[in-house]
Amino acid sequence: MYDPTRLAALVAVSEAGSITRAAERLGYTVPALSQQLAKLEREAGTSLLVRHHRGARLTGAGELLAARARRVLDEMERARHELAQLAGLSGGRLRVGTFTTAGIHLLPPVLTAFRRAHPDVELTVAGYEPPFGVAAVAAGEVDLSLTHAYEPADTVPLPAAVSAERILVEELVLVTQPGHALASGTARLPLRALAGQPLISMAPTHPPRQAVERALARAGATPSVLVETPGYALVCALVSAGLGIAVVPEMVARTAATPVGMRLLEPGDLRRTISVVHRTDESTAAADSFRALLRGTYGRSAG
Repeated sequence: MYDPTRLAALVAVSEAGSITRAAERLGYTVPALSQQLAKLEREAGTSLLVRHHRGARLTGAGELLAARARRVLDEMERARHELAQLAGLSGGRLRVGTFTTAGIHLLPPVLTAFRRAHPDVELTVAGYEPPFGVAAVAAGEVDLSLTHAYEPADTVPLPAAVSAERILVEELVLVTQPGHALASGTARLPLRALAGQPLISMAPTHPPRQAVERALARAGATPSVLVETPGYALVCALVSAGLGIAVVPEMVARTAATPVGMRLLEPGDLRRTISVVHRTDESTAAADSFRALLRGTYGRSAG
């Protein structure tokens, strides 16, 4: 059975004539949409797209699947609308919290799908850098929030009546100035190779990162610049300018606004887990639907 999200991506490319325009329409990044299309081609067992310098066109198989997909998606849209009315999702509101990286790279396609499924629900989005999103859910300021935790990490218990559902797990990777010797290899770089290297550090005032920073210190990385507020865009900009190296989530490295080199580390046990937190005693139909969309979009990457 084909994933409806990927079918919608194929239809969008068919209508837009390019992956870039389709990504803008759906609220995806171009790499994220390309990944969805590649998975759909694997599911179909055949090529669905031909890319060219002016965009992309569907193959014969792609046109066939897109035509069927439109019918399927139209039926699903009608079903969602009817189910929403039954579930009380034809009105009300959903308050979503998010941290910056997730808000830019993970949240938009899920919000788009939610809006398409439940157009009458009022949506609000607020920024909460971890761990403040958890506190916002516990206090009833938002219905759910995306948050993250690192490995290794100091254990931080969740407040009573708040639960976390894992959405995505990603490795932390090395980022360097382009052309840096440490980024030149293809094999994983042993952590001990960072000994003596100037580190752009987010310690000591960023609690989620403190245990990671201690692991880097044990490996011999030397703090060069401290970034004392959560801001990976700034970290990558400083790395790009040659002020040091850094260890950041892979999503951050691959979507950095400034050019950086990247390399996987050995062992690959430095990780970031992105979760959605919600109240277990006050669940709403809108929050349940949104969590289901998160699972459907990113759940297979949760490890």
